[in-house]
Amino acid sequence: MGAGELVELAIAAALVLFTVLWRPWIEPYGRKLALRTGWCMLLLAVLPVVLRLLLLRHHPVPSPDVYDEFGHLLVADTLRHFRLANPAHPMYRVFETFFVLQEPTHSSIYPIGQGLLLAIGRMIFGYSWAGVLLSTAALCALCYWMLRGWTTPNWALAGGMIAVFEFGPLNQWMNSYWGGSLAAAAGCLVFGALPRLRDPQLQERHRVYAGVCLGAGLGINLITRPYESIFLLVSVILFLIPTLKSRERILTIGRGVIAAIIVTLPAVGVTFLQNKRVTGNWTTLPYQLSQYQYGVPASLTFQPDPRPHRDLTPEQQLEYKAQLSFRGEDHETLRNYLLRLEYRVRFYRFFFLPALFAALPFFLFALKERRFQWVVLTLVIFAAGINFFPAFQFHYLAAVTCLFVLVSVTGLAQLNRLSQEAARLLLFLCILHFAFWYTVHLFDQQTFSIALRKYETWDALNHGNPERRIEVNRELAKTPGKLLVFVRYSPQHIFQDEWVYNDADIDAARIVWARDLGPEEDAKLQAYYPDRTALLLEPDGRAPGLVPYQP
Repeated sequence: MGAGELVELAIAAALVLFTVLWRPWIEPYGRKLALRTGWCMLLLAVLPVVLRLLLLRHHPVPSPDVYDEFGHLLVADTLRHFRLANPAHPMYRVFETFFVLQEPTHSSIYPIGQGLLLAIGRMIFGYSWAGVLLSTAALCALCYWMLRGWTTPNWALAGGMIAVFEFGPLNQWMNSYWGGSLAAAAGCLVFGALPRLRDPQLQERHRVYAGVCLGAGLGINLITRPYESIFLLVSVILFLIPTLKSRERILTIGRGVIAAIIVTLPAVGVTFLQNKRVTGNWTTLPYQLSQYQYGVPASLTFQPDPRPHRDLTPEQQLEYKAQLSFRGEDHETLRNYLLRLEYRVRFYRFFFLPALFAALPFFLFALKERRFQWVVLTLVIFAAGINFFPAFQFHYLAAVTCLFVLVSVTGLAQLNRLSQEAARLLLFLCILHFAFWYTVHLFDQQTFSIALRKYETWDALNHGNPERRIEVNRELAKTPGKLLVFVRYSPQHIFQDEWVYNDADIDAARIVWARDLGPEEDAKLQAYYPDRTALLLEPDGRAPGLVPYQP
């Protein structure tokens, strides 16, 4: 059966299911389930994890490939040693790599949030990826909980299922170590707590509980995405400002706000403590120190000088400043800012299933309510805020993921008032879209799956798994004893394709990765590690392989 015939068959089967099963069975059962908050949250937490595990046959546990992933894994390994930073290595120059500081400590530049989750997964389940699965489960369950504070139980359950389809087993957040789901779950706590905190009919103890959730969300986001936490806090303040109009309303939310502040304080303390341990200064973020020493991660459009900034000659420092100016950091103009914003708008479709675009115009009818005006204002604040940063990744917007789901669900609800059949059809198309592509991945090696793969857009299962890294790691696993791997790049090397990544405790690791800096420097490292077998890796060849090291 060809790809075209399969699509026609899938559409025909979907129409039959919609007619025969949706109204008489699925819809009534869903209405009953939507009223049971606990069961809904459990279902939405388990469903994406089970669905992803069923794909392991053709899509195994993801292998890290990008420097961001290795940076978070280094944080996880550091936390597993019960410390926030690692001592600087005496031969740190051969270990320099992206997003890892070598002085004054050997540490990742990232905050601890994502690394803490990966460490928990590694310590409990034996796989760092298990932490990623836990964060996805939390996101989908908390998305439903958040929506319960904004809409009816039925639409909240529909939104939770949309979160499973969009950010579950086929999404890049669940199939990498970059993060995204944890910050999104934190956003669910914040935006779910706000309407509950301001609800005058809520019991006092429940309002305090909402304050605890608000503080937990702010704290988790702070230790995961510190920069975006500024916009998250601004949105919270804008939401609560109307309550300041009367003393009675201030007293109503007072205890909840106090609870939120108390719960947030530990995250603030951890942030300052990590700064002190990593950089030696309470207020200097590891990220900031990396920018000063290496010029990254502000931009990756040029090859950074691998030496710390303070070691450069005056002429090289002038060149370094010229590079910064070239990247536009020193002379950003309003025109460039607007062009960048215009370009990035297209990537916001990451947060919407295709069928939901038809529901978005109906969200405009909800803007007569002030709370939905606030939703739009919050999305604008985040879009404008992250636009100051030269790079863009989807997880920069992770904190407002649930607001995108809320916009979709509200649009469907508004459409439902005009035409119930149209709203049901769009929701069913979301289910069909996910079921179709999930089935394609479930039977990954079949002819029809291979034929359809080129039509995928935003799914991010590991078809493009780093096969070279996997093969090299297999060879290393077969080689006995302690190893020292020198990495030698060709002059045409793409600098983003980095291979030098080490564990938190470099000397205790079975495999140590080092840059090939020439015979003299390499000999020093071999003398430092006399008990290790030295190998050479040249990753830029057509078939990168390991050979005995020769100067």
